[in-house]
Amino acid sequence: MQTNTFKWLLLFILALIWGSSFILIKRSLVGLSPMQLGSLRIIFCAIFLLLIGFKSITQIKQHQWKYIALTSLFGTFIPAFLFAIAQTQISSSVSSILNSLTPLNTLLIGGLAFGLTFKRTQVLGVIIGLVGTLLLIVNGAMHHPNQNYWYTLLILISSICYATNVNLLKKHLSDVKPLAISTGNFLVMLVPALIVLFSTDFLSVVHHVEVQHSMLFVLVLGVVGTGIANIIFFKLIQMSSPVFATSVTYLIPIVAFFWGLLDNEMLTQVQFLGAFVILIGVYLSSKK
Repeated sequence: MQTNTFKWLLLFILALIWGSSFILIKRSLVGLSPMQLGSLRIIFCAIFLLLIGFKSITQIKQHQWKYIALTSLFGTFIPAFLFAIAQTQISSSVSSILNSLTPLNTLLIGGLAFGLTFKRTQVLGVIIGLVGTLLLIVNGAMHHPNQNYWYTLLILISSICYATNVNLLKKHLSDVKPLAISTGNFLVMLVPALIVLFSTDFLSVVHHVEVQHSMLFVLVLGVVGTGIANIIFFKLIQMSSPVFATSVTYLIPIVAFFWGLLDNEMLTQVQFLGAFVILIGVYLSSKK
């Protein structure tokens, strides 16, 4: 398969997987706390990757382990908990839309910290994206007083973490195979995730039926939505560019929105407008 066609195929597969992650988080929160969800997601993924990719970590050179640690922190550890906490207060549809700011942040961080150059249309895209975000948040807060839209800041922080992760991967780990990066990431995170899990009341509630049902959703989220998806994502970064790889977040809200409709979530007309404005901004910022 030609490289150009293959990278688009990977992009659409990622959109389907990650677009479904938000509803899995919502279902997981029925029986688990955000800290339990985040830590179990990492633990399940770590076990899966160590089973299939333990030998691959020998490909990681000693000087690269610091970047493996940094990408594990920004790419998974922090966002895993922030998304879980945020979705206790805001809908999965809104979370997925705000996540589409990742390419904008990738561009900004790439320019400020990694030496990427800006074009005028890209700066315009950043500004338009921020306007759309404000529309989404302010209107959502007005029409959904039961939801605390301050928690959208956690999604914005997560998108900054993702953007930092992508730039680190492209600059420092482009010569490492995706499976090795993923396995190394989760090897680093396994012990901290176990510490977080057992610092909660997990052992006293694990026998509850709803907790066990939630753990099944986290298992799918960890293995497919994190483990397999990360391998695909790292491959996509290596064969394209950071901004193209993060453009998967244009498509994620579409998948997440249809899951939200099935789960009786709905956006207002102004929020639809805000989502559309965000996507325009992301498109402009991603133009070469």
